[in-house]
Amino acid sequence: MPDDSSPDDTLRYPVGPLPIDAPLTDDGVSAGLFEIAALPTRLAAAVAGLNDEQLDTPYRPGGWTVRQVVHHLADSHMNAYVRFRLALTVHHPAIVAYDESAWAELPDARSLPVTVSLTLLEALHARWTALLGTLDRERLRASAYRHSELGLISIERAVAIYAWHGRHHVAHITALRERNGW
Repeated sequence: MPDDSSPDDTLRYPVGPLPIDAPLTDDGVSAGLFEIAALPTRLAAAVAGLNDEQLDTPYRPGGWTVRQVVHHLADSHMNAYVRFRLALTVHHPAIVAYDESAWAELPDARSLPVTVSLTLLEALHARWTALLGTLDRERLRASAYRHSELGLISIERAVAIYAWHGRHHVAHITALRERNGW
């Protein structure tokens, strides 16, 4: 079968597009939980040794800079953590989507040192992983939030989404480093 993806698709989705409807297996959920726990370490390794010029390089033409990607991960995963907690304490709470691109253009996301968000992610993921570790598969499946764009999302599905999300953005950075010989 020929590869119909454009080079831009490969740069945009280096680990493939979000598999929003992929089947959820016990092994897949366990792998997702592991990936969420590992993200802070993987992200720190992906940006280790980069200078400001490199951090301010877009990962693809028209894309965010490496700096913006790091701060986006902190923004996104803070939102996810709150969404998970709401889903565990309120029956199907309504979640409003936020404008990720507008957040990435705010001055802090364009200029703040990445160490700020790396530190935030380390603490946030420690809390998030501790919370997720207390939940059995039935609770992961039964607890859900209603996303304004995606509909009803179980925590189980959201684990898969955010595991992919971290992998996706770390791959943006590592692929850029590889292409540029950094």
